[in-house]
Amino acid sequence: MEYVVARVGRPHGVRGEVTVEVRTDDPDTRFAPGAVLRTDPDRGPLTVATARWHNGTLLLTFQGVEDRTAVEGLRNTRLVVDLDDEADPDDDAWYPHQLQGLAAVTTTGTPLGTVKDLLTGGAQDVLVVTGTDGREVLVPFVTPLVPRVDVKRGKVVLSPPGGLFVELPGEPEE
Repeated sequence: MEYVVARVGRPHGVRGEVTVEVRTDDPDTRFAPGAVLRTDPDRGPLTVATARWHNGTLLLTFQGVEDRTAVEGLRNTRLVVDLDDEADPDDDAWYPHQLQGLAAVTTTGTPLGTVKDLLTGGAQDVLVVTGTDGREVLVPFVTPLVPRVDVKRGKVVLSPPGGLFVELPGEPEE
């Protein structure tokens, strides 16, 4: 399965550097010089020549793409990797597509809804769960609230605080 790890942005300077919108949690490893990335739409594989951070933006150059005009042709190209080619040594890490559609249940097995998405954030990741009542609920992806993820069995076990999924007495209805 392909996973988008970045989107090529606008050129930076005249020597083939390009800004990159990062969509991976490990950009320093993913975009290390020598890394080969596939493209969507297909413009052939790109090999990272250099990578550096400038004011919080990742700047890359690719082998064989050496000037501003050539880089401009890559604008909005998605950089993808094939997850099947990668070994995942971390049993405690998931890609959003692995969690989307999983059943969200309590520690006692009571259905709470379905995982819609995984948002990556500064402090912690957040699960977006569509509750059984149709509301979207944001659940911080931390062990006390999400004690177990079982992708093979198709479920995420949650231990939500009172009121997160169930209306509390006296709460106004939306």
